[in-house]
Amino acid sequence: MLLTVHISSQEMVLHEKSGKSHTYSVSTASKGTGQQEGSWQTPLGLHVIRAKIGAGLPVNSVFIGRRFTGEIYSPQLRKQYPGRKDWILTRILWLSGLEPGYNRLGNVDTMRRYIYIHGSPDTAVMGEPGSRGCIRMHGADIIDLFDRIDVGTRINIQLS
Repeated sequence: MLLTVHISSQEMVLHEKSGKSHTYSVSTASKGTGQQEGSWQTPLGLHVIRAKIGAGLPVNSVFIGRRFTGEIYSPQLRKQYPGRKDWILTRILWLSGLEPGYNRLGNVDTMRRYIYIHGSPDTAVMGEPGSRGCIRMHGADIIDLFDRIDVGTRINIQLS
């Protein structure tokens, strides 16, 4: 299996070994693409799914620091915590770069930048950039993807 994120179309495609593919609408960084720590940009290049977090939790489960808070996202919860930005919900697929000096090690390390594919509120707009560096998906889509792939699945994040 291979995942390909197309920044220009804001789509992610899961290519299965059988030849079948699944396309998902995503939202990458509002500040564009880049490798640098602290840039709030989505990193490019070859990556691997380092960890899968949240198996079996309900849709809209809230995560902070990759830990389930016990909360379920709602408009009321959002109003209660207006300082929380770019909600991380439902599932997390934590990425690790595979290209030393480009997206691995030093100040360009995707894993140490905490770059994920993660769920977001269904009100979040997909199909256009809007995240703070991660790749966002709606809840049903991240569950579908999460259930189809394994730790170790490769992902290529590319401009076109």
